[in-house]
Amino acid sequence: MSKLNIHKLNKAFENRVRLGIMSILMVNDSMDFNSLKDLLQVTDGNLASHSAALEKEGMIHIKKEIVGKKTLTTYSATKIGVRSFEEHLDALEKLIKGK
Repeated sequence: MSKLNIHKLNKAFENRVRLGIMSILMVNDSMDFNSLKDLLQVTDGNLASHSAALEKEGMIHIKKEIVGKKTLTTYSATKIGVRSFEEHLDALEKLIKGK
């Protein structure tokens, strides 16, 4: 059996919430806070902390604006995030196939 190269996996996506955020943003141009929270079934704090970590890594963009009297927070994947996530998925696929 050949050695598996796990070094191409991106640490930014090791957490399941971060993996979920990126998976959703890969197929949606953007997603608002409540929709993302509902899809992932996580708490406000959990989503806020994991999305902040992805933003710090340059993987996602977080936009906050005032709509009426409420804050609307939307998330979108950056070009770097899309490329990094695709590379992460490619590395996972190669691990599964044993390449």
